[in-house]
Amino acid sequence: MTPPTSISPRPGLRRRGRIVLSAALAAALGITVASVTTSASAADIPLSQGKPATASSVESAAFPASNAVDGNAGTRWSSTFADPQWLQVDLGSTQTISQVVLNWEAAYASAFTIQTSANGTSWTNISPVTTGQSGVQTLNVTGSGRYVRMNGTTRATPYGYSLWEFQVFGTSTTPTIPTSDTPDFGSNVRIFEPGTAASTIQSAVDSAFNAQLRSPTAQFGGQRHVFLFKPGTYGRVWANVGFYTTIAGLGINPDDVTINGAVNVDSGWNYGDESNATQNFWRSMENLSIVPEGGTNRWAVSQAAPMRRVHIKGNLTLAPSNQDNGQGYSSGGYLADSVVDGVVSSGSQQQWYTRDSRIARWDGGVWNMVYSGVQGAPANAFPNPPHTTLATTPVTREKPYLYVDSAGLYRVFVPAIRRNSAGATWPNTAGTSIPMREFYVAKPGDTAARINQALAQGLNLFFTPGTYTLNDTIRVTRANTVVTGIGFPTLIPSGGVEALNVADVDGVKVSGLTFDAGTTNSPTLMSVGRAGVHTDHAANPISLQDVFFRIGSSVQGKATTTLAVHADDTIIDHIWAWRADHGGAPTGWAVNTGDTGLIVNGDDVLATGLFVEHYQKYEVIWNGNRGKTIFFQNEKPYDVPNQAAWIGPRGNGYAAYKVADAVTDHQLWGGGSYCYFNVNPSVRVDRAFEVPNRAGVQLRSVLTVSLGDVGTIANVVNDTGGAVPNPAGNTTPRKVVAYP
Repeated sequence: MTPPTSISPRPGLRRRGRIVLSAALAAALGITVASVTTSASAADIPLSQGKPATASSVESAAFPASNAVDGNAGTRWSSTFADPQWLQVDLGSTQTISQVVLNWEAAYASAFTIQTSANGTSWTNISPVTTGQSGVQTLNVTGSGRYVRMNGTTRATPYGYSLWEFQVFGTSTTPTIPTSDTPDFGSNVRIFEPGTAASTIQSAVDSAFNAQLRSPTAQFGGQRHVFLFKPGTYGRVWANVGFYTTIAGLGINPDDVTINGAVNVDSGWNYGDESNATQNFWRSMENLSIVPEGGTNRWAVSQAAPMRRVHIKGNLTLAPSNQDNGQGYSSGGYLADSVVDGVVSSGSQQQWYTRDSRIARWDGGVWNMVYSGVQGAPANAFPNPPHTTLATTPVTREKPYLYVDSAGLYRVFVPAIRRNSAGATWPNTAGTSIPMREFYVAKPGDTAARINQALAQGLNLFFTPGTYTLNDTIRVTRANTVVTGIGFPTLIPSGGVEALNVADVDGVKVSGLTFDAGTTNSPTLMSVGRAGVHTDHAANPISLQDVFFRIGSSVQGKATTTLAVHADDTIIDHIWAWRADHGGAPTGWAVNTGDTGLIVNGDDVLATGLFVEHYQKYEVIWNGNRGKTIFFQNEKPYDVPNQAAWIGPRGNGYAAYKVADAVTDHQLWGGGSYCYFNVNPSVRVDRAFEVPNRAGVQLRSVLTVSLGDVGTIANVVNDTGGAVPNPAGNTTPRKVVAYP
């Protein structure tokens, strides 16, 4: 949003003329009154932007304190209509303060001071009592402190105190964080070259896999393994891929790295569930080519196991090797920006989403196979056979990826936006290459303060594998910032803070991160944009890719909402928000609590590959207009204790996918919701999808399933579709081709 050149008065508030100060008085107070932002000296830097801000009060939730330090002159903080009031910012450490710039709304202070504090309790004035002015006001000051606040004692209007921006400038006493184009990625990352003996590579991947084979702790363990392959051709490597393991190439294109053998995922590995692949989570493969031994590569995975930017020079099967034995289930997966020269066989996969790829042919389909922008995909035929096919994807931006250039320096390539796209982006992927010296390479043990310092320095973030405990929110406030990770780096908030907050700015890219809720309830784990703000980001959207959330894992976590998307035009490309039905720590209805996996308040938001499961109320709430979802997979919470504990606003239980009553335009293609109320099979939910009944809200190819006939979903959409279980049989879906 363009900063306002004039500000409309509130209803009933007459706009005052500009206050005129004598030259002598202005000089004495060190005040400049201007109609445009006044820059600090070249030696000073903005210390306040994106830092934690608090206030004595807020007029409403639409005007939080954080709006005054978000770098966006179209959002503001506003207090209640009383004196006195204050707004303060925490700079993170003691800084030398030289200038404060206040961008007042029409409701300003007729008397205020600027104060600093070392502890947020004892305050020192660093300005005299000052008269405010609607517009931009610059105060040259001298002082130091960790906390800086505007302390308003008298209002100039009947309304509250209201600031578009509160900027603190000074000289940072924090040393600049060093960076490198050849960083140390840590001990969890192994990098191979074409000259590396095949036996060395095989030993490394076997060691990582065998340590977790049928292990009772591996699924929620702390182990993290990344195997990176520099450009070239590699002899026979058979890489079994377990939990928290990534296999990736370091070329600019997938064909720059060729592995002969397999990158293999099968059933029989997971302790206590060896008979199927439904818990093959948290593993990935990207940016390489495979010449599969025997002609077929196996990738039998379920959620949070993406395959991106891969060239299979043969066939690909997505089912486990025991699928013909009446077991061997697999459920849900994601493939994008890839080429399969041969046949893709989905086998026992119940649902699967493939986006912007090229295949020779697709065989199979259980409940719902979904394709958008896939060259060679089957024709749209849902429900028989169960293929939901869109010729193109409305908007895509492929995930950023790490590569090494011809000089041996590391870089991150950020693919460009595509519209109405189909087929893989490579070779010749359009986009931008960023040298690693422009990234802070985070390692386990880094604090939120250190990470925020790197962001304040203007760096992007690259998380290496491991676990990060955060006692404060990571705040991304600069447009086009890249926040990415490899090897499932896991962020755990402590004390109920939000783990990651993205400001309402253009082009931020967040990818490759896992979030575990902490033991103290967090209102949200991650938010994007600002509630109530609708800035147009259509030309350069914020994007989220391969971002996974867990409420319960090795931690008995709690979070009211997992992900809140306020920003318009956001792209949500493959997330799994999961309230755990099992974990390394005990789980249960009153233990790992979570209301909602995803709330979308932004307009024109697109979700491609949306997995949200087991939350206790509405699992997805879509409040924004013109939203689109291509592929949705859901399981209702297993552990509802009884019907009385689960009554929603419109009857029994809560729908999995709720489109708000005020929404006039929304589309979903390819959605499934399952129930398995094993704690109390008498529990029922009245509907899986709840939407306003109007022509502009359209659902295509949606279904419900009662797994093993355990529990009831009474209808698919609103009062349409009929109940599962079907009277005729076990685990037979109900399907709705189109609604309305």
